[in-house]
Amino acid sequence: MDIKLRLTIMNFLEFFVWGSWLISLGGYMFTLPGDMSTRGALVGATYGTMGIASLFMPTLMGILADRFINAERVLGICHLIGAATLFWASTITDASLLYYAILLTSLFFMPTIALNNTVSYSVLASNNIEIQKVFPPIRVWGTVGFIVAMWGVDLLGWTKSPNQFLFAAAAGLFMGIYSLTMPACKPAKATKGSSWVETFGLDAFVLFRQPKMLIFFLFAMMLGAALQITNAFGEPFLHDFESSYAGTFAVEHPSLLISLSQISETLFILTIPFFLKRFGIKTVMLMSIFAWVLRFGLFGIGNPAEGLVFLVASMIVYGMAFDFFNISGSLFVEKEAPVSIRASAQGLFMLMTNGIGALLGGIIAGNIVDYFTNSAGIKDWPSIWFTFAGYALVLGIIFPFAFRYKHDRNAVSAVNH
Repeated sequence: MDIKLRLTIMNFLEFFVWGSWLISLGGYMFTLPGDMSTRGALVGATYGTMGIASLFMPTLMGILADRFINAERVLGICHLIGAATLFWASTITDASLLYYAILLTSLFFMPTIALNNTVSYSVLASNNIEIQKVFPPIRVWGTVGFIVAMWGVDLLGWTKSPNQFLFAAAAGLFMGIYSLTMPACKPAKATKGSSWVETFGLDAFVLFRQPKMLIFFLFAMMLGAALQITNAFGEPFLHDFESSYAGTFAVEHPSLLISLSQISETLFILTIPFFLKRFGIKTVMLMSIFAWVLRFGLFGIGNPAEGLVFLVASMIVYGMAFDFFNISGSLFVEKEAPVSIRASAQGLFMLMTNGIGALLGGIIAGNIVDYFTNSAGIKDWPSIWFTFAGYALVLGIIFPFAFRYKHDRNAVSAVNH
C-alpha cells in the first residue's frame, strides 16, 4: 500500500476516535443526575483532564519514542489502553465518576496526537518526502475522520447516550492494532557520554532558551485555553435553545451544525503551506487569534432561527482559528527543533497547548459559565461568549509586539533539518 495512503488512514482513525466523544461529552454530562448549579464547573474540569494529561503524558511518551521504543508501538499501545478506558466510561451514570474515566482516557489518548504527528513526520522523512508540503493534505483526513465520527454519533442519536463511548472504544481498538503495523520509527540512540538530560529526551526544554520559542509556547498555551472553551461548551450552548427554538435544525442536530467547524478545518488545512510560505508563522498565528475573537463573538449574537447565519459563520471561522494555530504551530516546532528531539518537541507543544492551556481554559471557563448562570440554572450565554471574545482580543493586541520573528519568504525548508 502507498505510504501516503497508509498515513492518511492512520490520521483518519486517530481523530475518528476523538470525534466520537469530544464534542458531545459536555452535552451528555448535563443530562446526568446531580447538582446542576455546579455542573458547568464539573464539565469544565472534566475537559480539563485533557489538560492534566497533557502536562506530562505527551512529554513522557515522546521521551519513550525518542529514546527507547518505536514511536508507532507507543502510539498503538496508548490507543489500546484508551479503548479499555472508554469502554469503562460507557458503564458510568454518575457525572462525578465519569470525570475519572475521562481522566484515564485522556492520560492515554492525549499523547497520541503528538505521536501521530511524530510517526507521520518520521515516515515521510525516511521516504525523502517534503513534510511541510505533503503532511497538511494527509492531516486533513484526520479532520474528515473527526467529522464522520461526529455525524455518526449524531445520526445514531447517541449525543446524549453512553453509546458514544462504546463507538469510540471500538475505533480505538482498531486504531491501536493498525498503528502497530506502521513502518518502524526507531528511537534515536543516545550518544556515548550523553548527559542524563539528553538520554531521557528532556533536552527539548532547551527550546525555551530561544526568546522566539519561549514567546511562541506561551501564546500557544493561551490559545490552547481558547480551544478548550469551545470544545467544552459549544454543544451545551446549542442544547440550551431547546425550549425557545424547539424543532430547529441547530437544536435537533447540534453535532451536525458544529461539524461545520471541522469541515471548515479541512479547507483551511490545505491553505497552510501557502500561508506559511507567504506570510510566516507570526502572521498566521495572528490570523488565528482574531479568528477566535470572531468565533466567540458570533456565538454571542447567534441563535438557531434568525441568528443562524451567525452560528454558521462562527463554525466557518473556526477552521482558521484552529488550523492556523494548531497545525501550523506543530509544523513550526517541527521546523525549529533538531531531528534528535522531534517527538519530545511535539510533546512539549502538546504540554503547552492541550496541557497547561487546556487545564487553565477548562477551569476558568467552567467558573465563568457558572458565574453567568442564575439560581434557576439559566445561563446568560451572550455574556459568556463576549467574555471569551474579549480574552482572545487582548491576546491579539499583545501578540504582534511580544513575538519577534522575521519571516524569510525565500527560505526553503528541508526535509531532515
